[in-house]
This record gives sequence, structure tokens and C-alpha cells, in this order.
Amino acid sequence: MKQAIGIDIGGTRIKGVVADAEGHLLRHIYMPTYDGNDAVWKNAVVQAVNELKRPLNGNTIIGISAPGLPDKGNASISFMPGRLAGLENFNWKEYLQCPAFVLNDGVAALIAEAKTGAAKDSTNAIMVTLGTGVGGALLINRQPYQGSFNKAGHIGHTVINDTGDCDVTGMPGSLEESIGNCTIGKRSNGRFTSTEELLHAYRQGDEFAKKVWLTSVKKLAIGLASASNFISPDTIVVGGGIAECNDDLFVPLNNWFDEFEWQPGGIRPKIVKAMQGDLAGAIGAACFAIGKHHE
Repeated sequence: MKQAIGIDIGGTRIKGVVADAEGHLLRHIYMPTYDGNDAVWKNAVVQAVNELKRPLNGNTIIGISAPGLPDKGNASISFMPGRLAGLENFNWKEYLQCPAFVLNDGVAALIAEAKTGAAKDSTNAIMVTLGTGVGGALLINRQPYQGSFNKAGHIGHTVINDTGDCDVTGMPGSLEESIGNCTIGKRSNGRFTSTEELLHAYRQGDEFAKKVWLTSVKKLAIGLASASNFISPDTIVVGGGIAECNDDLFVPLNNWFDEFEWQPGGIRPKIVKAMQGDLAGAIGAACFAIGKHHE
């Protein structure tokens, strides 16, 4: 059975798994990231790999899921400013002394969902991850699509309001600015510091919180409707921490999506919650590494 180690490098935790080529989870481990000290978090990756590879027989193959844009050969993250110092242009194959393949964390998560999760039966799918920022990925003809420069799928940098503040890529009024947790203070005039706080007030009937939250969800619907017109997917997978809002997110999201999306003949993609949770990136990275290693 083909197996690989998958490592997902997040801002707070490193998630590690052993998975097979079909995306089945065999083992998993969590390690703190300690972002800000690259020697520490890179050593944490080594510890996770060493722990996971003990029961494996034969050569170890590793997939690395991380924020940012990988290089052409998927050997390292070539561009990720402002986060995880020491990540850019770091060669994981040399560091870990075994075959290692690197991809964007959104793409990795979608691979996992396409293997055994919410996009398992999809031919063409969009994934959007709602957390600190807004990530995304594309599945086209059942294959993850990275595009030229490995930049495809960054739905979070779609413009929703051309007069809005620029996001980290310089795009004005982007989807990430509209619903990412990174802007909750700005969107709520400093009243809330997290989407969790905002949702608590919303559920208590707070009118201001209701306005802020539903405005954000409406903009998400507009962004996804726009992406749907580009890609024409059969499925839109919504993941990340904000997806845990469940009906408070998905009910108004579907209503506005139906209002804005072009649906000739009444046909529309289904919008579903991601199924793989916080291990999706690591599982997808393992599957990706198996595929790349056997090309």
C-alpha cells in the first residue's frame, strides 16, 4: 500500500498524518508551531516526521502543506510574506533528507475533500477556507489545478468593493477583507475581536452584530457566485473555522447565492461544509506527495 507522511504548517499548530493514496487517515499528531522562531518550528516538523515514520516500512515520502505560493517544482514555498519567517525558499527535501513535495494549504485541503470528503463525487469544485484569512482552491476534471505560477484558486483576493481597503496582495475590498477574521475589528468598529464573539452577539439578537455578520455573508455569496461564473463547478466546499458557524452561515449564504448567481435552467452547484476538519491539509499533502513521487 502506498503511504506518505503529510505535514500541514499552520500559524499555531503543525498537523502531521500518515495517509494512503486514497486519503485514508492512518495516524496523526499535533505539534505547536511557535511562529516567529523558524528554528523552533522547523525542528517541530522534524519531530513530527520522526514520530510518524517509525512504523513505516521502506522509504519515507513527505508532503508539506503551507500558506503561500510554491515554486514550479513544488520543492518549496517561494512567496509568503509576513508569516512563518524562514518558510520562503526553504528546501524541505534537503532539510528532511527524503523526497518532499510542497503545496499551498488550500490546494492540499481540497485534495483531501476530493479523496474522501465533501467533494468526493465532484468533477469540478471550488473550495474556500474561512479563517484568519480566506483561502481557496480549484478542482478541474477531478484534478487539483494550481495554474501558472501555482497561484490559482486564491478566491479570497477577489474584489467585492473596488473602493475598499487593500488586502495583503494589494487587491481593494477583497473577499478576505470582507469576512476574514483578520478584519473583524475593523468591520465591527472595534467592538469585536473575533468572529466567535461576533456570532455570540448575533445569536443573542444584537442588531449591530446582525448587520456586520450578514453583510459579511452577503459579500461571501457574491464572491462565490462570481467564482462560480468563472469555473462552473458542481460543488462549492466551505471550510475553515468560520464554517463551524453552521446554519448561521450556510442558510443566509445559500439564500444570497441563489439571488446573485447566474443559474440558467435553475441548475446551481451545491454548497457544502468541508468534512475533513483541521487535518485536511496534512491528508491532502500526503496524497499529493504520493502522486508526485510516482509520476
